Amino acid sequence: MLEKMGKAAKAASYQMALLSSREKNRALECIADNLEAQAAAILEANEKDLAEAKANGLSEAMLDRLQLTPSRLSSIANDVRQVCNLADPVGQIIDGGVLDSGLRLERRRVPLGVVGVIYEARPNVTVDVASLCLKTGNAAILRGGKETWRTNAATVKVIQQALTECGLPAAAVQAIESPDRALVNELLRMDRYVDMLIPRGGAGLHKLCREQSTIPVITGGIGVCHIFVDDSAEFEPALRIIVNAKTQRPSTCNTVETLLVHQGIAANFLPALSQQMAESGVTLHADEKALPLLQNGPAEVLPVKAEDYDDEWLSLHLNVKVVADIDDAIDHIREHGTQHSDAILTRTLRNANRFVNEVDSSAVYVNASTRFTDGGQFGLGAEVAVSTQKLHARGPMGLEALTTYKWIGFGDDTIRA
Repeated sequence: MLEKMGKAAKAASYQMALLSSREKNRALECIADNLEAQAAAILEANEKDLAEAKANGLSEAMLDRLQLTPSRLSSIANDVRQVCNLADPVGQIIDGGVLDSGLRLERRRVPLGVVGVIYEARPNVTVDVASLCLKTGNAAILRGGKETWRTNAATVKVIQQALTECGLPAAAVQAIESPDRALVNELLRMDRYVDMLIPRGGAGLHKLCREQSTIPVITGGIGVCHIFVDDSAEFEPALRIIVNAKTQRPSTCNTVETLLVHQGIAANFLPALSQQMAESGVTLHADEKALPLLQNGPAEVLPVKAEDYDDEWLSLHLNVKVVADIDDAIDHIREHGTQHSDAILTRTLRNANRFVNEVDSSAVYVNASTRFTDGGQFGLGAEVAVSTQKLHARGPMGLEALTTYKWIGFGDDTIRA
């Protein structure tokens, strides 16, 4: 089954690579219109997925990721339209010049070919990936989680209908509907047809892909994100940023999971934090220094466990640790972070510069919420993933991250001496 999908995707990718920006945008507009016109079928499938997920005891964080509403689906369709407005990177000349030999050489952006994406309970990813791949002339093979198979199938059916209406191959966007996990292992070895693989899920999925894939893998999306409040920070704006980073949408990978507070302000700052967290419904998990400073506050507080520092809460829970100084904070982030998004709240330029230079994450912030690590917020349009590795792409992956380049040489009957 998968080999047939792979062959069809590879064939479709050759055709997609030749499309003009106008042709690709027409297809995207058609997809957006069809998503809205056929919203009822997608939402009905999503309701069935939600009911089954609740019956299986899926967590609130995962249910939030899984759920589609009319407004969310409308927003997803509008995101597709926004991709139409983005500059098409395919065909761009990156650089070039004339060599001493007389050969005119240039580096030109081209599509990757076929992109495989494995993800969990995020039905919006289906459309995000499809739209970005189509805009860059790629084909896509999607494997969503078993929790969303009905939603994904209904969504891909709508996308394929739109492609067919535009005279394009339906195989440019395909979904593996079967929940059989053996198919994931098979997909990981389809290097004959798939050019890049992007896993979007938990640590187990990333580990499986790194160890078993014969296809180049872009890893990321696991966000054990930190905020360090140094001793020069102003309390009111700092608390506002922390509330946003923790509560604006707790189930996302760019939500803060551990708060590091300088020991010089802990006695005054932590009671104020407790008040804010209580109002926001956040449970605190405190280390031995923070615990006595938080126990008399209104927020629920528990002793932190060592393993809490290495996991995503993805919910209204926050680790709190008192650190000696910026060195202590950086050491903690280096040991427990996932190189996703980390922030410092400070009024000291020296500390801001040190944090930016010494914290090796894909996104580093000064006096801003970690929630900004997002393709839309960065002006990239919808994102296909957030890469926390260093090769090919890093941070939110927009259109350019779905291209590679080729060297093109123009000669005048030129030969090598």
